[in-house]
Amino acid sequence: MRVRFSTFSCWLLLLASSFPALAQTHKDYLPSPYPDRLTLGWQDNPATSQSVNWRTDSTVTNAVGAIAEADPSPDVEKKATIVNATTQRVQLDGTTKLYHTVQFKNLKPGTKYNYRVGNGTIWTEWFQFTTASDKPAPFSFIYFGDAQNDIRSLWSRAIRGAYSTMPRAAFMIHAGDLITTSNADWQWGEWFEAGGWVNGMVPTLATPGNHEYFKDDDNRRKVSRHWRPSFVLPENGPEKLKETAYYIDYQGTRFISLDSQGALLDSTVLDQQADWLVQVLTNNPNRWTVVTHHHPIYSTKSGRDNEEWRARMEPIYKKYKVDLVLQGHDHTYGRGLNMPLGKARKYPDGPIYVVSVSGPKMYDIGLQDWMDRAASNTQLYQIVSIDGGKLSYQSFTVTGELYDAFDLTKNAKGQNQLTDRAPAQTAERLDLPSEYLKRFKPEQLEEYNRRYKEYKARRKQ
Repeated sequence: MRVRFSTFSCWLLLLASSFPALAQTHKDYLPSPYPDRLTLGWQDNPATSQSVNWRTDSTVTNAVGAIAEADPSPDVEKKATIVNATTQRVQLDGTTKLYHTVQFKNLKPGTKYNYRVGNGTIWTEWFQFTTASDKPAPFSFIYFGDAQNDIRSLWSRAIRGAYSTMPRAAFMIHAGDLITTSNADWQWGEWFEAGGWVNGMVPTLATPGNHEYFKDDDNRRKVSRHWRPSFVLPENGPEKLKETAYYIDYQGTRFISLDSQGALLDSTVLDQQADWLVQVLTNNPNRWTVVTHHHPIYSTKSGRDNEEWRARMEPIYKKYKVDLVLQGHDHTYGRGLNMPLGKARKYPDGPIYVVSVSGPKMYDIGLQDWMDRAASNTQLYQIVSIDGGKLSYQSFTVTGELYDAFDLTKNAKGQNQLTDRAPAQTAERLDLPSEYLKRFKPEQLEEYNRRYKEYKARRKQ
């Protein structure tokens, strides 16, 4: 068969080949009747429920989930119960997509289940998840800083490496800026492709960053049109922050997501969120408390300072004894706490703060006084394990090396003791990214070298 090209078509091909920037540089992620972008989450108690979200094209007229207690035999389908899903029609990029959610309820605590989703004819493969225990019990979770750029090509090794390190993780926390362009469907497509089937095995707790926000036609800043359709998250937060600020209790630990971008855009949202946080922390029966948000209380990048956010939130963290705060935004790594220099850090008087980055976009590091371990130009993921009165934290490079670690041990009075376990044999990675070495003026390099020497001298004390 002969294929004929019009003169105009040939001209377009020649133009694209002559000017690569005009050619498409990313993959299209078009929906079909087959479920894609599948992700686990929660709307209710993680001991007795599990929610699943997925996407199809607009031809699908029936959406269901099938679930059965896990069995090593292949007779899963015969034992499965069918549960109807809810469907949301979403207009994105001029076409209609369907997002479906099924909520599996009345499950047994601490039990492994098989499930699949589809339309009754076209199905996903069978996945597995395990419900939480209904009482305090040991568990681990994964925490990622910003993914944001080159998600498919370079961030993929972060999520896959994290799963390889801790395949029994209870869930994954994403501290904002999952993508770089709020409503770019292809970037969300890359994010879901990078996680792949891991998202169907390990639930996601995501927090929005500044790159998840956009200016709508009414000139107001709003969270991405992809956010609520793509994730299934608790809706127990402030009214204006559904599925961006929320909390969930898991086996003796309260996890709280805060929407720092929404708060920094609107002081009334900041106040509303702070008041809500006080209520959530006042009525907290859990032994441990972990907070996550995008903008750091203390920044790792030179010249950044979220003063308004810190002034409102840190006093609450200290008063109600928040143990760990997980953050992103600054595209470097820092771990430490707010205590005066020279004062013993064995007994923290506030939370341990972490800023991390999992994607390839890198900034220059500030080497601030609050930091006890730092990294520049390094992709990382973190594993946190909680067992009774002990919280153990580990940060790994995406090539699998342990980079940072500490333990928090909580006594009967609720006071924490910090044990720094950063590997002494692993030198801190503090070299500036190559683009900054080229971009910085001599006086900027001189300033960095000064801060570097001060930081190293303090670390030896």
